[in-house]
Amino acid sequence: MTDLDLGREAYPIPGPQNTNLADILERVLDKGIVIAGDIKIDLLDIELLTIRLRLFVASVDTAKKAGIDWWETDPALSSRAARHALQDENRDLRERLEALEAKTDETSDD
Repeated sequence: MTDLDLGREAYPIPGPQNTNLADILERVLDKGIVIAGDIKIDLLDIELLTIRLRLFVASVDTAKKAGIDWWETDPALSSRAARHALQDENRDLRERLEALEAKTDETSDD
């Protein structure tokens, strides 16, 4: 018996592949997806409000490859960034204090 003798039942028609949510999420995080949109409100040809929305959904590694790493430098999200911000603020305050003390010493010498 040859393949020709089997009829249509021997060759099932391919249907859509089953893809679960985890597979879709893995693909999106691996490649990244950008969603962009603008909302603009005008009244009598006067622009009252413009809102620009940009959403980039990706894994941390994919975002870093795209040059996006703001969460590492935001003090609200990174304890390391918060320490650096606090150290910078302390240094600035010490410099201002020294400048004020030096100015006070100059005026008291006069």
